[in-house]
Amino acid sequence: MGSEKMRMFPMFLVVVLCLWGVSTEAEYLKYKDPKQPLNSRIKDLMGRMTLEEKIGQMTQIERKIATPDVMKNYFIGSVLSGGGSVPGPKASAEEWVNMVNGIQTGSLSTRLGIPMIYGIDAVHGHNNVYKATIFPHNVGLGVTRDPELLKRIGAATALEVRATGIPYAFAPCIAVCRDPRWGRCYESYSEDHRIVQLMTDIIPGLQGDLPTNSRKGVPFVSGKTKVAACAKHFVGDGGTVGGIDESNTVIDYDKLLKIHMPAYFDSIKKGVATVMVSYSSWNGKKMHANHDLVTGFLKNKLKFRGFVISDWQGIDRITNPPHMNYSYSVQAGILAGIDMIMVPENFGEFIDELKLQVKNNVVPMSRIDDAVRRILRVKFVMGLFENPIADLSLSDKLGSQEHRELAREAARKSLVLLKNGKHGSKPLLPLPKKTSKILVAGSHADNLGYQCGGWTIEWQGVQGNDLTAGTTILGAIKKTVDPTTQVVYMENPDANFVKTSKFSYAVVVVGEVPYAEMFGDSSNLTISEPGPTVISNVCGSIKCVVVVVSGRPVVIEPYLSQIDALVAAWLPGSEGGPGVADALFGDHGFTGKLARTWFKSVDQLPMNVGDSHYDPLFPFGFGLVTEPRKEN
Repeated sequence: MGSEKMRMFPMFLVVVLCLWGVSTEAEYLKYKDPKQPLNSRIKDLMGRMTLEEKIGQMTQIERKIATPDVMKNYFIGSVLSGGGSVPGPKASAEEWVNMVNGIQTGSLSTRLGIPMIYGIDAVHGHNNVYKATIFPHNVGLGVTRDPELLKRIGAATALEVRATGIPYAFAPCIAVCRDPRWGRCYESYSEDHRIVQLMTDIIPGLQGDLPTNSRKGVPFVSGKTKVAACAKHFVGDGGTVGGIDESNTVIDYDKLLKIHMPAYFDSIKKGVATVMVSYSSWNGKKMHANHDLVTGFLKNKLKFRGFVISDWQGIDRITNPPHMNYSYSVQAGILAGIDMIMVPENFGEFIDELKLQVKNNVVPMSRIDDAVRRILRVKFVMGLFENPIADLSLSDKLGSQEHRELAREAARKSLVLLKNGKHGSKPLLPLPKKTSKILVAGSHADNLGYQCGGWTIEWQGVQGNDLTAGTTILGAIKKTVDPTTQVVYMENPDANFVKTSKFSYAVVVVGEVPYAEMFGDSSNLTISEPGPTVISNVCGSIKCVVVVVSGRPVVIEPYLSQIDALVAAWLPGSEGGPGVADALFGDHGFTGKLARTWFKSVDQLPMNVGDSHYDPLFPFGFGLVTEPRKEN
């Protein structure tokens, strides 16, 4: 968008808003009166809506095709950014706000002026956006067992999402990952549902604290600094056989409720606005077609009153291959109880098919009305009708120093110290800041993309240091040590160089390269090459601490005897460098305890705490504790 168009754009918005207001003055519209009770507003608006307008509200499309004309002509209810879908490379908050508002003008120019709701995957901070604060992924946050920290992270994330004009985040993921071979395991707080339940305090952080008189199951979003949250993926996504993404969770009903359902109880109690359905199946039945669980359990038994949304092309994937029988997919998904369909591109096909099924009495009008009522409830509750247009008042919150300090705290608290000193020798950590010369080695020491992981700027993540703002582990070490200490960085040094260079000690940073969803499914869970070679060359020659940057436990036992100290850093985010350095050099102590079992061999998997064959390398709950160095 050229600069001249950018200057004209706000005036266009003023015209649209004036026209929107004129219609209100010409005729009193109860649904536009914020003084009216919520249910009265919903009833009044629904009484005015045609079938086409209702189906439009149930449709979510990708921003690339969401022109103002499409929004107006098809009455589209929601728009999303898929992973990495942005207004432009390194787009600013202003560019985001202008894009969202441009789409919104189409919605506001419709007969009824129902605002669209824009959603985005803000799963570890506002991770699609350049210079946003990238928090540690959930696998690390579960280690902290600190719900108050999660609430603060939720509040910070909400501010950064709102800074770009977006009111809806597809977070949190409350999966209970039972097998680290699953490519989404880093999106899970723990293998133990009790920790996942604790972490749902991120929801009041994102949405605001639920009023004391609120009815159970009713969604709540407390204003323009908060966003609608989304508990996902309902249900059992972390329990698939072999950890295969989108596959089948084979488990009886009692264990499904005991292991995978509890965090949904908590999320609904805390007023979560939306729930996203899982691609996976439960005992062979696709969750996107599971009426008993989506409608019977979630809506009827748990009294959830927000809206249920599909995953990306979720109804298409009811059949195998996907989209093989789209008529059936639409029928099965809508009748299961899904209210909003993340289409996200072939919206005309979806709208026409659903309209036909309603007219042929395949899908009853009562089901359409249930869906639209829920969608409108969320939009009214969050004040979208009163404040449909975003502004730049929060733009200074994007990547703010306050939020970066919070991310640094979270990264530090998510570290787990697994080993500190070889048998019979003194602990290596904390490291001395003042010494002659130290070595920093490994592919992950100076790579911001690696330490942020998947779902960062792009869906699959990126590598290198040009993706966004942040500090690598190497960068933080250089800032932390004494100015007289020489820091030498070599990604893959040979053993002879290490032995002859008279280093005082080494910090080796290795791990996994970024991935997301099925691209992260792994049967071997090995450290990426040349990581094992670096460990051998360095730790076989001098005292070393190995920092593992990964989305899950990985194979480490073969190298453990060579390693003096071992730290699990998970995927610590944009401020992972300072967070790691804080603990390595003793400015703060290590406090984290494993929220996942660390296996000896992949042959043991799946293996979770309480299993009869439980024989881990490091058990669930393990973590050595250190005190801050006194002089620090």
